[in-house]
Amino acid sequence: MPSFPPTFAAEVVAQPARAQFEAFLDEHRDALDRCLDGLTEEQARRSLVASRTTLLGLVKHATFVEKVWFDEAVTGRSRAEIGIPERSEDSFLLDDGDTVAGIRQAHRAACEASRRATSSLGLEDVLTGHRRGPLPLRWVYLHVLRELAQHCGHADILREQVVAG
Repeated sequence: MPSFPPTFAAEVVAQPARAQFEAFLDEHRDALDRCLDGLTEEQARRSLVASRTTLLGLVKHATFVEKVWFDEAVTGRSRAEIGIPERSEDSFLLDDGDTVAGIRQAHRAACEASRRATSSLGLEDVLTGHRRGPLPLRWVYLHVLRELAQHCGHADILREQVVAG
């Protein structure tokens, strides 16, 4: 019997669209978090590609994504107020103090804050705080899901290389 992702479960398939979006988002949030399971600090920071992409950097960037789309876009607070970089590409950069435990904790906290920030919103509610301009929550969910899915693929490949050694 094939193994299916949790979002294939009948209880997810039968849910309204919003619950399905949230299930898919959480599935990918969890997958990114798990890419760090069992890795040393050195392995999580290991650079295997020409870009700034590392496993720890991917999770740090995913935290940035959560804060841009579910804090900045919802509240209109500036990136400086939120405490995140102005440029997306800078969100991959690791500081000396960044650790697997610290980045995971920040990511989990950002995901929980995202859930709270959108809990009273409907899919067609318009978020006005992002510099791109007004966008419905439905579009934001789809965009963040695309980002997370893309980065989960990157993480799968990097983790395979790191673990293989």
